[in-house]
Amino acid sequence: MKFPIPRPHAGATTGLPRTIALHKPYGVLTCFTDPEGRPTLADYVELPGVYAAGRLDRDSEGLMLLTSDGSLAHRITDPQHKLPKVYLVQVERIPDEQALEQLRRGVSLSGTRTRPAEVRRLTGEPDLPDRSVPIRFRKTVPTCWIELTIREGMNRQVRRMTAAVGHPTLRLVRVAIGPVGLGDLAPGTWRELTAEEVRSIRHIESTVRSSPQRPE
Repeated sequence: MKFPIPRPHAGATTGLPRTIALHKPYGVLTCFTDPEGRPTLADYVELPGVYAAGRLDRDSEGLMLLTSDGSLAHRITDPQHKLPKVYLVQVERIPDEQALEQLRRGVSLSGTRTRPAEVRRLTGEPDLPDRSVPIRFRKTVPTCWIELTIREGMNRQVRRMTAAVGHPTLRLVRVAIGPVGLGDLAPGTWRELTAEEVRSIRHIESTVRSSPQRPE
């Protein structure tokens, strides 16, 4: 299903290069073509010259940034800049403090230890749109939502991290990349970033590069 292309909101950048925030729905590939005919970004973004700055798994949802600015895309995706990415994660069972602390300190994934993360257990269910395909519920297994912030992008990292501490991910929604939040964007819709948001991304990363590196 295609959605109408929204007009840039007040304060958005109107010239080139262009950078947009998209709420990627569940089941959509983060590319513009697929030989198997599965849903892609092209079904939601009819804006020439922009490409995804980073990935989001087909079975994950939430915020993606697309841009025609190559240097900005590099700043967003290169892990050396440590741009924080925030996820709301529904997991099986209720993680105790030991499991949360393991996530904070880093876990080993295929021999590589993840960087320290920020994590907190949510007391209730977050206000999110219903997923197009409901998650698999088991009556005997409770679920819980956590908020997880990471500063790198290993393959399927969040799902592998929660599985490593005994709490498989059931639903994964990215809600922020650096200073840009998902806000009230509906699934399948997008908006242009404001000039201030683009400046904030560049400022955060220039601050990181000029700061002394902490041992990890």
